[in-house]
Amino acid sequence: MDDIVRQAIAKWPNVPDCYGWLGLDARGNWYMRDDRTQAAGPFPHSRGSVLRHDKLIEFIGRNYEADAQGRWYFQNGPQRVYVELEATPLVWRLEMDLAVTSHTGRPAQVQRCLLDENGLLYLETDTGFGLVHTLDVALAAQAIEQGLWSAPEDVLAASLPARFGFMRSPIAGQAAPSA
Repeated sequence: MDDIVRQAIAKWPNVPDCYGWLGLDARGNWYMRDDRTQAAGPFPHSRGSVLRHDKLIEFIGRNYEADAQGRWYFQNGPQRVYVELEATPLVWRLEMDLAVTSHTGRPAQVQRCLLDENGLLYLETDTGFGLVHTLDVALAAQAIEQGLWSAPEDVLAASLPARFGFMRSPIAGQAAPSA
């Protein structure tokens, strides 16, 4: 987390959390979801505007983490902006040398591969759980064929949030407002 963010939290500790305004798709793209987008339906059905500003995307990535309930958020100064997930909290990219990096730029070491009933490949790593980007599945197959990773275990997609401790829609875990 950036130092400036920590300072803002200390200065303004009681800023309300934000829900529904930020989404992460299965390819690692961030989406800003205004009131009209949210009214049109849940993410990912109603996505919003894809973020393209590199510095903003890097800032989000440096300040992206999960709370104790498995709700992923972007710490925007003193405010937590909870993220709607299309698939998983992390999206893995592979380099030609088969190095694995999250969509936020963090390197990872693969511990286990999983394959769901739809043919989607997931990685459990030392830094978290996520989906392999569709463009990198061929590289992942090379890592498996070369014996760098174990063969994928079968898994049901619906079981992933509970098994790996994340919520696709954090608003479901939002605490009831106090009276």
